[in-house]
Amino acid sequence: QVQLVESGGGLVQPGGSLRLSCAASGFTFSMYATSWYRQVPGKERDMVAHITSIGSTNYADSVKGRFTISRDNAKNTVYLQMNSLKPEDTAAYYCNARNFQTYWGQGTQVTVSS
Repeated sequence: QVQLVESGGGLVQPGGSLRLSCAASGFTFSMYATSWYRQVPGKERDMVAHITSIGSTNYADSVKGRFTISRDNAKNTVYLQMNSLKPEDTAAYYCNARNFQTYWGQGTQVTVSS
């Protein structure tokens, strides 16, 4: 059974940090590119950060210099380190894995508020 399970979301003050994790199972994780997306109600789901199977990364302009995506293929896990969080980063964050097929996690909520 294919699963992507996100964790690490929560409430944080502006300027704070969070680390999201996405644990994969049921497929050959190391062969898949993985991404983090985010979505706020009424808007489209947007890509935040992307990492290829060999570790190349790219980021949305809005998070460059603040967010870092990484992966541990031995643990079948992809991470998103989020620093200097802003209220506009508030969203549901979703993990995505894509190669032969595309898989999505169920999402984890991040709220940045004082």
